[in-house]
Order: sequence, then structure tokens, then C-alpha cells
Amino acid sequence: MSAWNRNESWSNPLASGIDLQSIMRQVYTWMVLGMLVTAGIAYITASSPLLIDLALNPIIVLIAVIAELGVVLVISRGLTRLSSVAATMLFIVYAALNGFTLSIVLLAFSLGSVFLAFASTAALFGVMSVIGYTTKVDLSKMGTYLMMAVIGLIIAMVINLFVNSSPLDMLISMAGVLIFTALTAYDTQRIGRMAAGMSTDSESELKFGIFGALQLYLDFINMFLFILRLTGRRR
Repeated sequence: MSAWNRNESWSNPLASGIDLQSIMRQVYTWMVLGMLVTAGIAYITASSPLLIDLALNPIIVLIAVIAELGVVLVISRGLTRLSSVAATMLFIVYAALNGFTLSIVLLAFSLGSVFLAFASTAALFGVMSVIGYTTKVDLSKMGTYLMMAVIGLIIAMVINLFVNSSPLDMLISMAGVLIFTALTAYDTQRIGRMAAGMSTDSESELKFGIFGALQLYLDFINMFLFILRLTGRRR
């Protein structure tokens, strides 16, 4: 779900006097809002027998996953053509769909494991995001290697669907944590640099907030799932 076009560039002209902290604060605000929507929908789904039946239906889940991918592509590739209202609604829809598909996690793992994995992810994400925002080291060269790593990770996961190897599953989970930990720092720095070159009108700032929030949201969710796979206790 995170292997989307990370080379997408923001097309607004360079502006002077931009409040970078304000824009980044908007990015994180939207990300947290997306997390809350996801958590709320996941809890509602896991608490409803009817919705649980839908979430366990492979066809319904496949439709939801395809819809999620479609929303990500629309936001990442067509953001400059979308209105701020449309971008906001699409982001909320994506977060809600993700909550629906992730509700299975609440059924598969103990509640304590979910909370522990979430707390670990939040701490790790916070540290790497701060590093990405404050470091003077240029992380842009990591982008190609990280995307290659994500592709390799996806291939390994598909292979393990057929071989069902526990050692391979553990290696995949460990690699996933490392990859999305690095991506968090990389994406944070890239979002900050893109924000420094955008126009300062409120419409562009809001849309950029959605754009940045989606990227960091994807990093967080993937890191959380791999940590949960690595440390979680199944019911």
C-alpha cells in the first residue's frame, strides 16, 4: 500500500517568507486525524457482527483494497488538479477504508499486543521523523534504494504466501520495520523540502497538508503492521 509514486513533485513556484513549521504542523495534524478515523472505523467494525462478516469476506476486502489503491493514486498523481475539499474527502475516505480492512487485526491479535505495537510504532516514528526534519544530511539519495527494498519486500511477501515459512515471515517483518523506519526519515525530509518551495495560499497549503499526511500515514501504518507481526500475540 505504500509503494506509490514517491517521486511526485509539488509544482507550485518557489515562495518567500513561507512558514515551514506551520505547514509541517498541518501535515502532522491531518496525519493524526487520519489515524483517529482509521482507529475509530476499525473499532466499530470489530465490534459489529455484521461488519465483521463483511470484513472477513475476501471479495469485500479485495474491493476495499482496490479502492484504497485508487484513492492513493488519485491523491498522489492528481493533487494539483483536485480542490482542497475533494482532497480532504478522499483522504478521509482512504483512512476509513483502511480502518475497515485493518479491523481484522483487532480480531487476530490480542488487544494488549495491538496497543504495545502502536506505542512502539509511535515512539519509533516520532524519533525518525524528528531526525528527518532536523538532520543536515541529504537523505534524497536513499530514495531509489528504499523503493527497491519495498519492491523486494512485496515480492518476498507474495512468495511466502505459497511457502508459508515462519523464518521467512520473521525476516520479512524485521526488514519491513527497518525499511519503513528509514522511509519515515526520508519522507519527512522530502516533505519539508517540498513545503519550502510551495506557494503560500491557503488552498495550496491545505492540499499539501493532505499530500504530506498521506505519505507519513502510509509509513506509520506499514511500520505498525510489521512491528505487530513481529511482536504481536495472536488470539
